[in-house]
Amino acid sequence: MRPPRFSAASSFHSDLKLRIKNYFTEKNLNPTGNFTLYSKAIILVAAYIATYVILVFFTPHWSLAILGAILLGGLAATIGFNVMHDGAHGSFSKKKWVNELAGVSINFLGANVFMWKTKHNVVHHSFTNIDEVDDDMNARPFLRLCPNQRFYKIHKYQHKYFLFVYSLLYLYWVFVTDYKKYASKKVGIIPIQKMKAMDHISFWGFKAIHILLFVVLPIMMVGWLPWLIGFIIYGLATGIILSVVFQLAHAVEEAAFPMPNAETNQLEDDWAIHQLKTTANFATHNKVLSWLVGGLNFQVEHHLFPNVSHIHYPAISKIIRETCQEYGIPYLEHPKFRLAFASHVNHLRGLGRP
Repeated sequence: MRPPRFSAASSFHSDLKLRIKNYFTEKNLNPTGNFTLYSKAIILVAAYIATYVILVFFTPHWSLAILGAILLGGLAATIGFNVMHDGAHGSFSKKKWVNELAGVSINFLGANVFMWKTKHNVVHHSFTNIDEVDDDMNARPFLRLCPNQRFYKIHKYQHKYFLFVYSLLYLYWVFVTDYKKYASKKVGIIPIQKMKAMDHISFWGFKAIHILLFVVLPIMMVGWLPWLIGFIIYGLATGIILSVVFQLAHAVEEAAFPMPNAETNQLEDDWAIHQLKTTANFATHNKVLSWLVGGLNFQVEHHLFPNVSHIHYPAISKIIRETCQEYGIPYLEHPKFRLAFASHVNHLRGLGRP
């Protein structure tokens, strides 16, 4: 399968871009992050390091250690949402080196920012919810996330066991899929950009650092079995949080899963309208959740303007919503987290039938 082509850009997209540009000009704001984002990043990173140090060097009673491992997983996810994600999109700061530093935080957590940029920035943001192209929609054979994907009998129960599959995401990502992408030089059907010598050094160097910090050193300090239990709990917690947040934005009942015309390989909509039909917001009035997930509950805003920092999403969401209403284009949103979660479960249940 070749990457599909979008229809010509609509007047809606050009008008929306102009309105967002005018907003930042009139408010005299930079679309990247500011002190609010930087202070949050410092808090999250400091909390992560402190939790790691306590678990490895001052290991508490096993009951507290389990809670600490879960907390460490939650902090890993929030750093990914708030620091790495903006940094990898170039929206954390107006300074390139700061963005690169923020993006590299994912390397310390065991993954690789080079592979992430291809998987997320290039593939997912370009071809959202398109089966065989969007790698985020590929959890086969365990889960059927798109209507076009092959049905297996096990999918009848996927709405009951999906959290178990999601729990494996982080560990599988760090120890398997990064290496598969490195070896195949592809993310699904999309080739990755040619890696420079420094990219190769960074890939293997940070993988080694991660093994040292999260495998070798903890085993030396607490022993094999305590490390294994703690690391698995940490990995499972990280995987569930990451997966749920990302899936509630795209794998829900209301989202579309367009496929290109078989003859022309062209999609019905232009890129912007495609994003609106395949993406949904959730719980945008929940300030605590918005703070923790780095604005990823404003997924519509993020997909339309990935180079804008998430701290601006609440403001520009009003402009985007109004423009969608004027043009008669859907703006998908679940007002509560529980409603988005229920929609995801219903989506899985529906695809659990042939």
